[in-house]
Amino acid sequence: MNHGYVVYDLIMATLSLSLIILGAVLFVACKKKPDACEETVAVKHCARVYSLMDIDAVTDSFNHRRVLGKGPLGTVYVGVQENGELVAVKRIHPVLVLSNAGLGFSSVLKWLSSVQHPNVVPIIGFSEAPGERVIVMEFERTMSLEFCLHENVNGASLLDWNKRIRIAAGAARGLQYLHEVATPNIVHGRVKSSNVLIDVNFCPRICDYGLNFLAAGETRELVGYVDDEYWNERGGGGSKESDVYGLGVVLLELLSGRECNEGVIVEWGLPLIKALGFGEVLDPRMVIPSDMKNVVRLAKVASACVGNSRKCRPSIAQVATILNNLEMEVCISDL
Repeated sequence: MNHGYVVYDLIMATLSLSLIILGAVLFVACKKKPDACEETVAVKHCARVYSLMDIDAVTDSFNHRRVLGKGPLGTVYVGVQENGELVAVKRIHPVLVLSNAGLGFSSVLKWLSSVQHPNVVPIIGFSEAPGERVIVMEFERTMSLEFCLHENVNGASLLDWNKRIRIAAGAARGLQYLHEVATPNIVHGRVKSSNVLIDVNFCPRICDYGLNFLAAGETRELVGYVDDEYWNERGGGGSKESDVYGLGVVLLELLSGRECNEGVIVEWGLPLIKALGFGEVLDPRMVIPSDMKNVVRLAKVASACVGNSRKCRPSIAQVATILNNLEMEVCISDL
């Protein structure tokens, strides 16, 4: 028996085993990073029906000092439950309540509260009374992507390239869950940077999904985030294709640091991407990535979302797959 061959075989076997182990370690490490935000997901519960007295107690009678923010759908308050747990309480604007008084608020909210995904803000309860519609959500120690990119002085500098990829991929996963896993499927209807929340670990979670029925006529803030076909749809609920368009606009915001500005970002960015001017699209406040390949890929995904008709637009599954792969590559480069 030739001992040289035996030694050679042993060396090759050892090398092969080492490569397999290394690959497994890299895979596990990278899988952990994107899924880190799963640790914050609570155990799934059925929607709690709050009385208006309960809501008054939780919000200290809608105390103005408890206001977290105001939006087109309503005012959000920080609430404190009996057990001390913090919740976010969205009080729907009275004018919207009056215009939608006949709609099945409770049945819709019970359906939406079944959503359970690490990249989606859970709805944990609601309240319905004459002249009042209230939604209770899990409290998030977060800021919106819109605020971080466009309003916080230091926000954009905190969002380096790797964090922006992570936010893009997480938002896509959340939207994919709503479109393909939730039963029945949920059209978000209001995909925009203000509805992407970012926690302290830069884990994105999308909110205000499925609530377009409350504000079918309140569409001013959606200009630029929905496609042309949206305005011809009946009911104002939106579509999956329009959601993908909105995500494309959010990707352009992440790339460039620019505001949507009622669609100007698409008119500005799309020609640059088509002309391969990828460096000109990048946010000047961000350190230019050493590898521009991933910048090109993200820009092309954004372009496909906003530059194609609905028939040719990628599905959210296709978008999420590409962004997940980008996130994995970024994760490996960080090791």
